[in-house]
This record gives sequence, structure tokens and C-alpha cells, in this order.
Amino acid sequence: MGDTLSSLETLEDVAKAVVAPGKGILAADESTGTIEKRLSGIDVPSTEENRRAYRDLLFTAPGVEEHISGVILFDETLRQKSADGTPFPELLASKGTIPGIKVDKGAKALAGAPGETVTEGLDGLRDRLAEYRGLGARFAKWRAVLAIGEGLPSDYCIDANAHALARYAALCVEQDLVPIVEPEVLMDGEHTIDVCAEATEKTLTRVFEALALHRVPIPQILLKPNMVISGGSCADQADASEVARQTVACFRKTLPDNLPGVVFLSGGQSEAEATRNLNAMNAASEKPPWPLSFSYGRALQASALKAWRGKPENVESAQQTFLTRARLNGAAALGTYASDDDPQA
Repeated sequence: MGDTLSSLETLEDVAKAVVAPGKGILAADESTGTIEKRLSGIDVPSTEENRRAYRDLLFTAPGVEEHISGVILFDETLRQKSADGTPFPELLASKGTIPGIKVDKGAKALAGAPGETVTEGLDGLRDRLAEYRGLGARFAKWRAVLAIGEGLPSDYCIDANAHALARYAALCVEQDLVPIVEPEVLMDGEHTIDVCAEATEKTLTRVFEALALHRVPIPQILLKPNMVISGGSCADQADASEVARQTVACFRKTLPDNLPGVVFLSGGQSEAEATRNLNAMNAASEKPPWPLSFSYGRALQASALKAWRGKPENVESAQQTFLTRARLNGAAALGTYASDDDPQA
């Protein structure tokens, strides 16, 4: 691919480029079912053309590459083209934005574990990864989902998902793709931030044990974790400083120093909340040993989607709305975000 990413020769180069200072990932990898929900929320039919047009709006936003280092695509999106006929991976690469691909097949019920899931998609993954690399992807993503509840997440569920994440990551490295490892401890529930911290610490410990067992080189991966945060229905919501303190403390116990970086998921947080919490971590006086950045979906797109509403005359306004969120999150990745500049604050 004749693009501006040709200098990224190794997986370490790609991983470091994704977490370049002031930049992060746009997660535009919504499955067909998920993007249908998003579009129905603005009364737009989920046709292939509408899905393509919406992603085109995001990818062609002028200057998007200033704050977006990479974009996670869905299988359909990786194969689509911009309005001028340029394949999306080629369009992104021409801007210096790294194309990535979601490769898992979704979280399915875990046998013998009511209320818990394991992510599927390992069958045939090697061949799919080879195809995606040929289509221009330079990194991949696999999401595991762990719920907090009475006795949850169980050791069984954590181990099953850690094993799948490690097998996926090993295959990615083999196929010359940076694996983004995403173990998400859900924020759904009434649990306190301390309960989230305990579940997150246990999960990350098991995940990195599995990665070591499967001989996955840590300098060639990125971690996409949840923040340590109060449950969405918890009466006592921890503020940004406490989220930052507990999240970084958890990471210091569990993450190897040679991890290239962390790209947080937003996990249902509002746009401003996700930005504010990321900023609090990076504005702290004691810096962690890893870059802390973002890999947001809704927390980058929600306002832009509302601004667009499927109308061509709204494209420019929607792009500016999206670019504002990208700029604010880029600032948060540097610890320089100011809520006075945030229209959603």
C-alpha cells in the first residue's frame, strides 16, 4: 500500500504510533446490529449505503489525523470505499491514520456459568487475519466481556476469556498485526469503585499470565481495558480524581512496564466523563510508565451522530462536532484538557 505508514516496519513501531502523544483510536467497529441501533436513534435506516456514508463522514473529517492515530473497522467497513472510490483502509493510511479491524465474533453465553459470557471467533481466525492484513489492516481487536455481580466474574469466566484473548493475540503476532487485547469489566450494576478495582485487578492478572503462557511478546501488543469506576447504578459515584487514582494503582499492580500503551474503552461513560477521567490520569503529578490514551466509540461519536441525522447538508457540522471531541480527548491524553472548552461538560 503506497501510504504514509510505510515507515512502520515492526509491530513495535505500529503499537508506539497508535499511542503517539495527544492521539488515540476511533472505534468505528460497531457490528451491523449495533450500528443499526445507533442509526435508529436518529431515525436513519441501517442500509449499507447509510453505514458507509456515516463512516465516510468520520474518516474524511479535515485534520482528523491530528488527534486520531488509528481507526478500528468492522469487516464490512474494511471493504467499503469513500465517496471518491478510495478504499477506506487506503484513505486512512494516506492521512497517516492506522487502519485496524475487529476480529472477534461476539460474546456468547458461557456454558455452565449463568450470566457470564465468553467471546468466540477463534475458528478460522488465522486465515481471516491473513486476509485482513492483505486488505490493509495493521492491528486487530478482540473484546472479552466480564460482568460484576454476586460471585461474578467467576474464575472460570476470567480464565476462559483470558485464554481466548491470548490465543487471539498469538495469532495476530504471527500474522504481522498488533493485537489490541480488550478485557472489559462492565460498569453495569450497583457495585462500588472498590469492587470494580478488585475485579479488574484479578482479570488483568489472569490475562497477562495467559499472554505469557502463549508466548505473546508484550512490546508488540496494546491493552484496551475499562477504567476502574463506580457501577452505573451505584449511589456513590467516584469522581475523576478517585477514578484516576484507583485505575493507575490497579495498573501498577498488574501491567508489565514494557507494555507500549493503554487505550481505554469508554464503557458507557458519557462523552465528557470519559474525557475528564482520562485527563485526570494524565494530569497527575506522578506519571505511570505507559502512555494512557483512548479507544472510544460512543464517547467520540454520540454528538456527531446527532448532528448528522443522515442529512448531507449536516455533514460539515457533524464533522466539526466529531473533531471537537477528538481534539478534547487528544488533550486529555496529554493531561491538558479544560472542561471550559467542552460543550458536553
